[in-house]
Amino acid sequence: MARTASGGEWLEQAQVWVRKAKTLEQLREAQAVLLPLMGMTLAQTGKVVGVSPGWTCQLRRRFIEAGGQIVEDRPRPGGRRRENMSREEEVAFLSPFLDSAKNGGILVVGEIKQALDRRLGRKVALASAYNLLHRHGWRKLAPDKRHPKADVEAQED
Repeated sequence: MARTASGGEWLEQAQVWVRKAKTLEQLREAQAVLLPLMGMTLAQTGKVVGVSPGWTCQLRRRFIEAGGQIVEDRPRPGGRRRENMSREEEVAFLSPFLDSAKNGGILVVGEIKQALDRRLGRKVALASAYNLLHRHGWRKLAPDKRHPKADVEAQED
């Protein structure tokens, strides 16, 4: 037989959070504590809540470790874990190049890549320079050599 669920001291807080949950994640976390205390196994609770038994256990543990509270502003996964420079450093690095381009100059990605290599002290891929420019709103604009519907004879006349 399975052992009895722990966390009985959080029963009242879990009941409160079931009523005042604003998101599905908050509701699941409170239910993951509440349902096993009412006799359900983790597998059964997971089916009811809509997550795996392992994730149900994590939700329970998260609630209990937070002292019967649901942390609403928990940091989310994602972001730039392997960034070369912070956003502010990137802006400072690109400002001379973008300023000259705004004043009628041409933005040469090869030069930016070389400057980026020097700044980081190692070689980076050309795609890194393009990604850097893309993050800061730059896009490559190149005019067509001629209009596809252009009539050369009419232009000469």
